[in-house]
Amino acid sequence: MTRIDFSPFDTRLDALVSLDVGGRGVEHLYRAALSRQGCSLVGAAADALAAIPEKANVFVTTGSVSRAWISPSIGENDGPAGLAAIVRALSIAKKTLCITFVEETLMESTSAILTTAGLTVLPYEQAKIAQDDGSLAVVCIEPFPIDDAAAAKASTALIEKYKPALFFSTERVGRNVDGIYCSMRGIDYGMGRARIDFLFDEAIERKIPTVAVGDGGNEIGMGVVAEAVQKHVKFGDKRPDGSAGIAAVTGADVLVTAACSNWGCYAIAGAFAARMGKASLAHTPALEEALLRRGVDVGLINSVANIVDPHVDGIPLATHLAVVQLISTIISPVFK
Repeated sequence: MTRIDFSPFDTRLDALVSLDVGGRGVEHLYRAALSRQGCSLVGAAADALAAIPEKANVFVTTGSVSRAWISPSIGENDGPAGLAAIVRALSIAKKTLCITFVEETLMESTSAILTTAGLTVLPYEQAKIAQDDGSLAVVCIEPFPIDDAAAAKASTALIEKYKPALFFSTERVGRNVDGIYCSMRGIDYGMGRARIDFLFDEAIERKIPTVAVGDGGNEIGMGVVAEAVQKHVKFGDKRPDGSAGIAAVTGADVLVTAACSNWGCYAIAGAFAARMGKASLAHTPALEEALLRRGVDVGLINSVANIVDPHVDGIPLATHLAVVQLISTIISPVFK
């Protein structure tokens, strides 16, 4: 069997999802992450997923309590759809059991997105039965503490209980050097926010492989390119009040930067599909539209426009569909 060189496809996927259509400075973050990784970011992430053992437990997280000072149940539509594409691919290809950590207030909306992706959401013990007999593609959702002390305690217990083979995070805000969870506007919006970066830090400490996706500099994983965030991202160095900037301190083994975090996930899913030799694992425009419109149904907001619609980060729905199609086109030669 001829060994496929995935690097040309990976490089094209990197270039596609790092096209800075939102003008956030992500191309600078991409260059910094690429220099640090030494190879394609999307390719490195796909390799990490491909290395997960069959039927392993995997920790995953996304979701942002976007307007917590109004209500902790308001989440944004960048993140959940991307995570759903990753969890779907892993569940089908590897029979993994992904345990999703979010705020208790976002469990319902996150569950809706994962269900739309074809996954059955179950408590862990029931999900294990389904995983073992192969009768369902399953996923779990669990709440995580919103205060520091409880988060630190829970982190140790959860890793010991589930023994994850990998931790995947996308569009999940991490604390800055002052312990503040900052929005892209430099606002402290840590109230009501689950301290999942504590769990990610614990995974790193225990040498559990970690993959993170982000688009702004304030997300889990961006700690490895903090200098670039501080230099090239608005409020990366200083918030409007003059305090430390939005750059998150938590790093990752593999950081994938993207103009929109969902795009980074879709590219990873495509590269993973190529490695597994299964085109059906890749995301599709039809599923993308279904996921983003389901986000409208459950009230996820377009956080740039501040309204509930199927556009993400102020980027039109048609653009997201086009990016997904381009990813499929880029990887299609692998399956011929």
